[in-house]
Amino acid sequence: MINSEPLITERTYYAPIEKVWKAITDNTEMKKWYFDIADFKPEVGFEFEFSGEGKEGEKYLHLCKVTEVIPEKKLTYSWRYDGLEGNSFVTFELSAEGEKTKLKLTHTGLETFPANNPDFAKESFTEGWNYITGTSLKQFVES
Repeated sequence: MINSEPLITERTYYAPIEKVWKAITDNTEMKKWYFDIADFKPEVGFEFEFSGEGKEGEKYLHLCKVTEVIPEKKLTYSWRYDGLEGNSFVTFELSAEGEKTKLKLTHTGLETFPANNPDFAKESFTEGWNYITGTSLKQFVES
């Protein structure tokens, strides 16, 4: 039985929603806390790619395409790997809580990736997103 439960992580930042939205959609800012993405536009249909590394130093080319944009509320893009089976979707949902911003990150479709590769295990993605949302993005928007 393949586990198709999405990965969901929620964080609250001491930062206004405009600042968090800019951090997840402005290419210059994304480079500072996320991945080195050559170009990014929060527009449906916009395609982008970036390189990442596996646990043993394997190189993976990530191929992504923006599928949904609701300014300062929601951003979704597909996330797959060049030359490998599978396709997933990453969604950032923002909501203002006074001076703070709540982020709900959902990554669906992880079960479509090669099952025999530990880099694509849900635990590996959970660890990655926990670091990205809980440390990297948090420090960036709260600074």
